[in-house]
Amino acid sequence: MAQQSSNIAVEFLKGASQVFFMENAVTGALFFVAMAYASYVTGVWATTIGAAVGVVVATLTARLMDCDQKSVASGLYGFNGILVGAALPTFIAASPQLWIYVVVGAAVSTVVTAAFSATLTARWEIPGSTGPFVLTGWLLVAGAYAFGGLDVTGDEPKLATDYVQGLAAVPGPLELVEIFFRNIGQVYLLGSAVSGAIILLGVFIASIPAGVAAAAGSLIAMLVAIGLGADPATVSQGLFGFSPVLTAMAVGVIFMKTSPRVVVYAALATVTTVFVQGALDVMVAPAGLPSFTAPYVLTMYLFIAPKELLAPHPHRPVSDHLFGHRHAEKSPSTKTT
Repeated sequence: MAQQSSNIAVEFLKGASQVFFMENAVTGALFFVAMAYASYVTGVWATTIGAAVGVVVATLTARLMDCDQKSVASGLYGFNGILVGAALPTFIAASPQLWIYVVVGAAVSTVVTAAFSATLTARWEIPGSTGPFVLTGWLLVAGAYAFGGLDVTGDEPKLATDYVQGLAAVPGPLELVEIFFRNIGQVYLLGSAVSGAIILLGVFIASIPAGVAAAAGSLIAMLVAIGLGADPATVSQGLFGFSPVLTAMAVGVIFMKTSPRVVVYAALATVTTVFVQGALDVMVAPAGLPSFTAPYVLTMYLFIAPKELLAPHPHRPVSDHLFGHRHAEKSPSTKTT
């Protein structure tokens, strides 16, 4: 019994680590340390408690559903639940109804994760990643506006025209370092630079290439957001950087084999995520919803889908599968362009 309890606890910690694509219980434990530190500093523990409840409920739901045991053991059914558990107390005031919402939301995230796996991943080999969290989170936060027992407290995203923008607000060296780490911490909805540093350490413990990719993603996002004159307050909080961090890791290291060409491709995807972040913040503002990791999810899906096409293509006619016939091949003596 003690051994079984220990195994389940490891599954919970691996679920926490899988938010950054890692399967490492020590990394997951450090992520909880990062959350606890942020809660200690702010005096608000709802996010950390919600994350713990979320990963437990999501993992146990996967066990009850008899989901693939290897996937459950590796934490792949826990990370969306932990994000739901952390997000709901961030945007909805604490109340008895909120905790019911967290439990149900975490369980639903497992169902949605299984649905994504059976469709998106099984058919197109595109990982669901945090897509189930985004879908579940959006529905639950939007639904909270309809229930008197739930009070949505998160600030609504502002439109770009509400900001005083410009390069005059370039932060100093110390603040740049803080932004760099906040970009990483905000994946867990943490605005603490120290928490971000702890999380990055956890990633490096599990995988040096993944740690390098996370750091590169944060740096690229920071430079692009500041260079384009994004709202200084939003940039300072790390809210333009967390999705690009995940994109850099996913495209550059996790879901594609790293190579010089893939590194360039991942850099393009990371920059694109910053643009998508701005676009989605504007698009979801009228609904009073946060964008969550939707910018990462959308960009990652688009950039992972053509991964089989990254091999060099011969500059000659090829089979036309749409019309069921082959174009005439050029003779060997014919030059190609």
